[in-house]
Amino acid sequence: MKIRVLGCSGSIAAGSRTTSFLLDDDVLIDAGTGVGDLTLDELARIDHVLVSHSHLDHILAIALLADSVMRRRTAAGRPPIQVHALAPTLDALRQHVFNGVIWPDFTQLPRPEQPILALVPLVTGDVLTLGTRRIEVLPAEHTVPAVGYALLQDAPSRDARWVFTGDTGPNPQLWHTLRGRRIGHLVIETAFGDDEQALAELSSHLCPQTLGQELAQLPGRVSVHITHIKPGEVEPVMAQVQQLGSRHELNALRTGQEIDLG
Repeated sequence: MKIRVLGCSGSIAAGSRTTSFLLDDDVLIDAGTGVGDLTLDELARIDHVLVSHSHLDHILAIALLADSVMRRRTAAGRPPIQVHALAPTLDALRQHVFNGVIWPDFTQLPRPEQPILALVPLVTGDVLTLGTRRIEVLPAEHTVPAVGYALLQDAPSRDARWVFTGDTGPNPQLWHTLRGRRIGHLVIETAFGDDEQALAELSSHLCPQTLGQELAQLPGRVSVHITHIKPGEVEPVMAQVQQLGSRHELNALRTGQEIDLG
């Protein structure tokens, strides 16, 4: 079981891709610009997309993915790609993306009885079973309804191999949910430097100072991967992160990185 980092940047530039992770070869967690680096064969193997929230940098590849693989999956008689998200997130996709204006409605194409996409609602606290994998839906605090995800250990354990916070500001409910659990890897955002803390607070993101307050609630020593830093700002933001003196192992996530989860 492994996670491949397709994108982990807060925006785009040469070498920077927005948020998306590939779990094994068939599950996307968010669908930012990094999805476009997959081959057509790799794209056609994706059966599930787990969306954290409706912001463009996390959802824009869903529409293009559907278009790219429709003919191939339909000819093979494959079922629809299931897009899992909160009901408000799915409503945003219906209203603002798959509306016939921005993009065709691939929940009805190529035929209503055999669409390429199926929108599947979830709620915080759900545990999805995708093959042998169990993925828990975690709370997030953002400017729109949002969630994070935890890839759990084998049943019945509630410990987590990998946790992704999604885009979030300070999130006490997350730490309450994870209390008492062992965590292998934590992917947590730090979208701004401390000089832009007011902007971070306004947009429900973290900066190094608030990251430190969040990580103080995480017991033990965990491998922490910092994500969502803006292009060109990785070095100064990570310098501030390293000054936190955290007991955890802190590193900037990198596009192309693979995390072996055993």
